[in-house]
Amino acid sequence: MHVLITGTGRQIGLGFNLVRRYLEQGDQVIATVRRPSEALEKLNDRYPDTLHILTMDIGSTESVSRAAKEAETFFPCLDLIVNNAVTTSPDTMKELEDFNLDDVAPVVNVASVGPLRVLKAFLPLLRQSADTALIVNISSEAGSIGRCYRTYYIDYGMAKAALNMATMTMHNKFKDDPKINIIALHPGWVRTSENSQAPLDPYEHAETLRLLFEKKRHDKEGPVFITHTGEAYP
Repeated sequence: MHVLITGTGRQIGLGFNLVRRYLEQGDQVIATVRRPSEALEKLNDRYPDTLHILTMDIGSTESVSRAAKEAETFFPCLDLIVNNAVTTSPDTMKELEDFNLDDVAPVVNVASVGPLRVLKAFLPLLRQSADTALIVNISSEAGSIGRCYRTYYIDYGMAKAALNMATMTMHNKFKDDPKINIIALHPGWVRTSENSQAPLDPYEHAETLRLLFEKKRHDKEGPVFITHTGEAYP
């Protein structure tokens, strides 16, 4: 299988551990990063024939287009894209009174528009898949309007809500296309920092998600926004 995963530079991050899991399965993996990652380079030493590292800033159409053209030179197709890359502003934990609202748009640009840039640029490779190609947009419960309870996460929540809308719009676009499927995923609370109290280990959880993605590949009738257990999320 040919896989592309964005936001893979942090060894403790979900993206990096998804890369590990797919490599362990013998899959060909493109791991994208904005800047060089020592952890990825070490992983590349172990998997020199199956790991391909691409520099790509999903906040830039030019950068994504350039990366897609490069990928076409060594990948015949893509069977799976996991849009995992995200960003937040310095004020993400602040209330409205203290929040610099000029920082919201850059977050939305990366976290919401970025995955659409990736889908658009890599669509030709997705269409070359011998199976149904799957796009997974890593969302969050923070993007659920129906379950919203916070008074902070203004940038992150808005960006993930917009990502959910983008996912649903693309689901409508491809609903009758047997070659393309797309979902948004609330991955659960994953331990992606050293001090995190989250219950889910990123390496162990990456395998749970890998198996879930295969179950959802051909499921075009089920919920579009799901949890890591496969249940619908509002």
